[in-house]
Amino acid sequence: MQKESKTFSLSLFFLRILQGALIGLGAVLPGISGGVLCVVFGIYKPVMELLADPFRKFKTHVPKLLPVIIGGVIGFMGIANILAFLLEKYPAQSVCLFIGLIAGMLPSLFREAGEQGRSRASYISLGIAMIFIFVLLISLQIASVEITPNFGWYLFCGFCLALSVIAPGMSFSTLLMPLGLYTPFVDGIGHLNFSILIPGGIGALATVILFAKAVDTLLKRHYSVAYHAIIGIVIAATIMIIPFDSFTTVRNCLLNIFFIAAGIVAALLLDKYNSKVPKEL
Repeated sequence: MQKESKTFSLSLFFLRILQGALIGLGAVLPGISGGVLCVVFGIYKPVMELLADPFRKFKTHVPKLLPVIIGGVIGFMGIANILAFLLEKYPAQSVCLFIGLIAGMLPSLFREAGEQGRSRASYISLGIAMIFIFVLLISLQIASVEITPNFGWYLFCGFCLALSVIAPGMSFSTLLMPLGLYTPFVDGIGHLNFSILIPGGIGALATVILFAKAVDTLLKRHYSVAYHAIIGIVIAATIMIIPFDSFTTVRNCLLNIFFIAAGIVAALLLDKYNSKVPKEL
Protein backbone atom coordinates (compact mmCIF):
# COMPACT_ATOMS: atom_id res chain seq x y z
CA MET A 1 0.00 0.00 0.00
CA GLN A 2 2.85 2.37 0.87
CA LYS A 3 4.48 1.74 -2.50
CA GLU A 4 1.26 2.61 -4.37
CA SER A 5 0.96 5.88 -2.42
CA LYS A 6 4.51 6.89 -3.32
CA THR A 7 3.95 6.01 -6.97
CA PHE A 8 0.78 8.09 -7.05
CA SER A 9 2.52 11.02 -5.37
CA LEU A 10 5.38 10.82 -7.84
CA SER A 11 3.02 10.67 -10.81
CA LEU A 12 1.08 13.62 -9.39
CA PHE A 13 4.31 15.56 -8.95
CA PHE A 14 5.24 15.04 -12.61
CA LEU A 15 1.69 15.85 -13.67
CA ARG A 16 2.00 19.20 -11.87
CA ILE A 17 5.30 19.81 -13.67
CA LEU A 18 3.56 19.06 -16.98
CA GLN A 19 0.71 21.39 -16.07
CA GLY A 20 3.22 24.09 -15.12
CA ALA A 21 5.03 23.62 -18.44
CA LEU A 22 1.74 24.02 -20.31
CA ILE A 23 0.95 27.15 -18.28
CA GLY A 24 4.38 28.56 -19.13
CA LEU A 25 3.79 27.57 -22.74
CA GLY A 26 0.37 29.22 -22.73
CA ALA A 27 1.85 32.40 -21.29
CA VAL A 28 3.97 32.77 -24.46
CA LEU A 29 1.79 31.27 -27.19
CA PRO A 30 -0.35 33.66 -29.23
CA GLY A 31 -3.99 33.75 -28.19
CA ILE A 32 -3.54 31.55 -25.13
CA SER A 33 -3.59 32.77 -21.54
CA GLY A 34 -1.52 31.15 -18.81
CA GLY A 35 -4.26 32.22 -16.41
CA VAL A 36 -6.88 30.26 -18.35
CA LEU A 37 -4.75 27.13 -18.06
CA CYS A 38 -4.37 27.78 -14.33
CA VAL A 39 -8.17 27.83 -14.12
CA VAL A 40 -8.53 24.68 -16.23
CA PHE A 41 -6.00 22.80 -14.09
CA GLY A 42 -7.65 23.90 -10.86
CA ILE A 43 -4.64 25.79 -9.50
CA TYR A 44 -5.72 29.36 -10.18
CA LYS A 45 -7.05 29.94 -6.66
CA PRO A 46 -3.85 28.93 -4.81
CA VAL A 47 -1.73 30.86 -7.32
CA MET A 48 -3.80 34.00 -6.77
CA GLU A 49 -3.75 33.52 -2.99
CA LEU A 50 0.04 33.34 -3.11
CA LEU A 51 0.38 36.39 -5.37
CA ALA A 52 -2.13 38.40 -3.34
CA ASP A 53 -0.47 37.66 0.02
CA PRO A 54 3.02 36.21 -0.65
CA PHE A 55 4.46 36.67 2.85
CA ARG A 56 1.67 34.90 4.73
CA LYS A 57 1.07 32.22 2.10
CA PHE A 58 4.73 31.46 1.30
CA LYS A 59 5.17 28.51 3.67
CA THR A 60 1.84 26.87 2.88
CA HIS A 61 1.57 27.52 -0.87
CA VAL A 62 5.10 27.50 -2.33
CA PRO A 63 5.81 23.81 -1.43
CA LYS A 64 2.52 22.81 -3.07
CA LEU A 65 3.12 24.97 -6.15
CA LEU A 66 6.83 24.12 -6.51
CA PRO A 67 6.39 21.51 -9.30
CA VAL A 68 4.05 23.92 -11.12
CA ILE A 69 6.66 26.69 -10.81
CA ILE A 70 9.41 24.38 -12.10
CA GLY A 71 7.27 23.35 -15.06
CA GLY A 72 6.29 26.96 -15.72
CA VAL A 73 9.91 28.04 -16.04
CA ILE A 74 10.67 25.10 -18.36
CA GLY A 75 7.65 25.81 -20.56
CA PHE A 76 8.14 29.58 -20.60
CA MET A 77 11.87 29.65 -21.33
CA GLY A 78 12.04 26.52 -23.47
CA ILE A 79 9.34 27.44 -25.97
CA ALA A 80 10.40 30.93 -27.04
CA ASN A 81 12.92 29.96 -29.75
CA ILE A 82 10.76 27.07 -30.99
CA LEU A 83 7.76 29.37 -31.13
CA ALA A 84 9.63 31.97 -33.14
CA PHE A 85 10.65 29.27 -35.65
CA LEU A 86 7.13 27.81 -35.99
CA LEU A 87 5.47 31.19 -36.37
CA GLU A 88 7.97 32.12 -39.07
CA LYS A 89 7.76 28.84 -41.02
CA TYR A 90 4.14 27.79 -40.41
CA PRO A 91 2.26 30.85 -39.14
CA ALA A 92 -1.30 29.93 -40.14
CA GLN A 93 -1.08 26.28 -39.04
CA SER A 94 0.50 27.24 -35.71
CA VAL A 95 -2.22 29.75 -34.93
CA CYS A 96 -4.94 27.26 -35.97
CA LEU A 97 -3.49 24.72 -33.56
CA PHE A 98 -3.61 27.34 -30.80
CA ILE A 99 -7.23 28.15 -31.70
CA GLY A 100 -8.13 24.47 -31.43
CA LEU A 101 -6.46 24.22 -28.02
CA ILE A 102 -8.46 27.20 -26.75
CA ALA A 103 -11.74 25.89 -28.22
CA GLY A 104 -11.16 22.51 -26.60
CA MET A 105 -10.64 24.17 -23.22
CA LEU A 106 -13.84 26.24 -23.36
CA PRO A 107 -16.14 23.46 -22.00
CA SER A 108 -13.91 23.07 -18.96
CA LEU A 109 -13.74 26.83 -18.47
CA PHE A 110 -17.53 27.09 -18.72
CA ARG A 111 -17.94 24.37 -16.07
CA GLU A 112 -15.53 26.24 -13.83
CA ALA A 113 -17.46 29.49 -14.31
CA GLY A 114 -20.70 27.81 -13.22
CA GLU A 115 -19.24 26.18 -10.14
CA GLN A 116 -21.15 28.57 -7.87
CA GLY A 117 -24.19 28.93 -10.12
CA ARG A 118 -25.09 31.36 -12.91
CA SER A 119 -27.25 34.46 -12.93
CA ARG A 120 -28.47 36.99 -15.46
CA ALA A 121 -25.53 39.20 -14.47
CA SER A 122 -23.15 36.36 -15.40
CA TYR A 123 -24.32 36.31 -19.02
CA ILE A 124 -24.40 40.10 -19.19
CA SER A 125 -20.78 40.24 -18.05
CA LEU A 126 -19.88 37.66 -20.70
CA GLY A 127 -21.47 39.76 -23.43
CA ILE A 128 -19.95 43.04 -22.24
CA ALA A 129 -16.47 41.50 -22.01
CA MET A 130 -16.78 40.11 -25.55
CA ILE A 131 -17.86 43.46 -26.97
CA PHE A 132 -15.10 45.33 -25.12
CA ILE A 133 -12.35 43.03 -26.44
CA PHE A 134 -13.75 43.13 -29.98
CA VAL A 135 -13.81 46.94 -29.93
CA LEU A 136 -10.32 47.17 -28.41
CA LEU A 137 -8.62 44.75 -30.82
CA ILE A 138 -10.45 45.98 -33.92
CA SER A 139 -9.52 49.57 -33.01
CA LEU A 140 -5.87 48.57 -32.69
CA GLN A 141 -5.99 46.85 -36.09
CA ILE A 142 -7.63 49.84 -37.78
CA ALA A 143 -5.15 52.24 -36.21
CA SER A 144 -2.21 50.06 -37.42
CA VAL A 145 -0.12 51.29 -34.52
CA GLU A 146 3.61 50.52 -34.89
CA ILE A 147 5.98 51.17 -32.00
CA THR A 148 9.77 51.19 -31.63
CA PRO A 149 10.60 48.84 -28.70
CA ASN A 150 12.50 50.42 -25.79
CA PHE A 151 12.81 50.10 -22.00
CA GLY A 152 9.42 51.70 -21.36
CA TRP A 153 7.60 49.49 -23.85
CA TYR A 154 9.24 46.36 -22.43
CA LEU A 155 7.88 47.43 -19.04
CA PHE A 156 4.49 47.43 -20.74
CA CYS A 157 5.19 43.93 -22.12
CA GLY A 158 5.87 42.70 -18.58
CA PHE A 159 2.61 44.30 -17.44
CA CYS A 160 0.67 42.48 -20.17
CA LEU A 161 2.42 39.18 -19.41
CA ALA A 162 1.55 39.31 -15.70
CA LEU A 163 -1.98 40.43 -16.52
CA SER A 164 -2.47 37.30 -18.66
CA VAL A 165 -1.91 35.19 -15.53
CA ILE A 166 -3.80 37.40 -13.06
CA ALA A 167 -6.78 37.92 -15.39
CA PRO A 168 -7.41 34.59 -17.17
CA GLY A 169 -8.26 35.02 -20.83
CA MET A 170 -6.16 38.15 -21.27
CA SER A 171 -3.53 36.75 -23.61
CA PHE A 172 -0.64 39.20 -23.65
CA SER A 173 0.11 38.34 -27.28
CA THR A 174 -3.23 39.73 -28.45
CA LEU A 175 -2.26 43.10 -26.95
CA LEU A 176 1.36 43.10 -28.11
CA MET A 177 0.99 41.75 -31.65
CA PRO A 178 -0.95 44.75 -33.02
CA LEU A 179 1.74 47.03 -31.52
CA GLY A 180 4.66 45.15 -33.08
CA LEU A 181 6.06 44.27 -29.64
CA TYR A 182 5.34 40.54 -29.48
CA THR A 183 8.15 39.23 -31.70
CA PRO A 184 11.02 41.28 -30.18
CA PHE A 185 9.80 40.46 -26.65
CA VAL A 186 9.61 36.71 -27.30
CA ASP A 187 12.96 36.75 -29.12
CA GLY A 188 14.48 38.54 -26.13
CA ILE A 189 13.13 35.88 -23.77
CA GLY A 190 14.43 33.06 -25.96
CA HIS A 191 17.92 34.56 -26.20
CA LEU A 192 18.05 35.63 -22.50
CA ASN A 193 18.48 39.26 -23.51
CA PHE A 194 18.65 41.06 -20.15
CA SER A 195 17.92 44.44 -21.72
CA ILE A 196 14.49 42.95 -22.39
CA LEU A 197 14.16 40.54 -19.46
CA ILE A 198 14.92 43.17 -16.80
CA PRO A 199 12.27 45.75 -17.77
CA GLY A 200 9.83 42.93 -18.56
CA GLY A 201 10.42 41.43 -15.11
CA ILE A 202 10.00 44.81 -13.41
CA GLY A 203 6.72 45.41 -15.25
CA ALA A 204 5.43 41.95 -14.36
CA LEU A 205 6.38 42.30 -10.68
CA ALA A 206 4.78 45.74 -10.41
CA THR A 207 1.58 44.39 -11.98
CA VAL A 208 1.41 41.51 -9.52
CA ILE A 209 1.90 43.87 -6.56
CA LEU A 210 -0.72 46.34 -7.79
CA PHE A 211 -3.44 44.06 -9.18
CA ALA A 212 -3.20 40.53 -7.75
CA LYS A 213 -5.02 41.26 -4.49
CA ALA A 214 -7.75 43.25 -6.25
CA VAL A 215 -8.43 40.47 -8.77
CA ASP A 216 -8.36 37.82 -6.02
CA THR A 217 -10.93 39.83 -4.01
CA LEU A 218 -13.13 40.31 -7.09
CA LEU A 219 -13.21 36.57 -7.78
CA LYS A 220 -14.06 35.78 -4.17
CA ARG A 221 -16.94 38.27 -4.01
CA HIS A 222 -18.31 38.01 -7.56
CA TYR A 223 -17.15 34.59 -8.73
CA SER A 224 -19.72 33.81 -11.43
CA VAL A 225 -19.79 37.31 -12.93
CA ALA A 226 -15.98 37.52 -13.07
CA TYR A 227 -15.51 34.07 -14.61
CA HIS A 228 -18.16 34.60 -17.25
CA ALA A 229 -16.41 37.83 -18.19
CA ILE A 230 -13.26 35.74 -18.60
CA ILE A 231 -15.11 33.44 -21.00
CA GLY A 232 -16.23 36.46 -23.02
CA ILE A 233 -12.64 37.67 -23.25
CA VAL A 234 -11.39 34.23 -24.33
CA ILE A 235 -14.02 33.86 -27.07
CA ALA A 236 -13.46 37.35 -28.49
CA ALA A 237 -9.66 37.13 -28.39
CA THR A 238 -9.75 33.70 -30.07
CA ILE A 239 -12.03 34.86 -32.89
CA MET A 240 -9.74 37.83 -33.51
CA ILE A 241 -6.66 35.66 -34.16
CA ILE A 242 -8.35 33.38 -36.74
CA PRO A 243 -6.16 33.67 -39.89
CA PHE A 244 -9.03 34.17 -42.35
CA ASP A 245 -6.62 35.27 -45.08
CA SER A 246 -4.98 31.82 -45.08
CA PHE A 247 -8.20 30.02 -46.12
CA THR A 248 -7.52 30.78 -49.77
CA THR A 249 -7.11 27.31 -51.27
CA VAL A 250 -8.65 23.90 -50.63
CA ARG A 251 -5.28 22.60 -49.41
CA ASN A 252 -4.84 25.44 -46.93
CA CYS A 253 -8.42 25.09 -45.71
CA LEU A 254 -7.97 21.37 -45.07
CA LEU A 255 -4.64 21.96 -43.28
CA ASN A 256 -6.06 24.68 -41.09
CA ILE A 257 -9.13 22.62 -40.22
CA PHE A 258 -6.90 19.64 -39.41
CA PHE A 259 -4.78 21.65 -36.98
CA ILE A 260 -7.85 23.21 -35.35
CA ALA A 261 -9.32 19.72 -34.87
CA ALA A 262 -6.00 18.40 -33.55
CA GLY A 263 -5.89 21.21 -31.00
CA ILE A 264 -9.46 20.53 -29.87
CA VAL A 265 -8.81 16.79 -29.48
CA ALA A 266 -5.56 17.41 -27.57
CA ALA A 267 -7.28 19.86 -25.20
CA LEU A 268 -10.23 17.52 -24.56
CA LEU A 269 -7.92 14.57 -23.88
CA LEU A 270 -5.86 16.67 -21.50
CA ASP A 271 -9.02 17.84 -19.73
CA LYS A 272 -10.25 14.24 -19.44
CA TYR A 273 -6.96 13.14 -17.91
CA ASN A 274 -6.82 16.19 -15.69
CA SER A 275 -10.32 15.45 -14.32
CA LYS A 276 -9.02 12.16 -12.89
CA VAL A 277 -6.49 13.81 -10.59
CA PRO A 278 -7.18 15.98 -7.54
CA LYS A 279 -7.46 19.68 -8.36
CA GLU A 280 -6.80 20.99 -4.88
CA LEU A 281 -3.08 21.33 -4.18
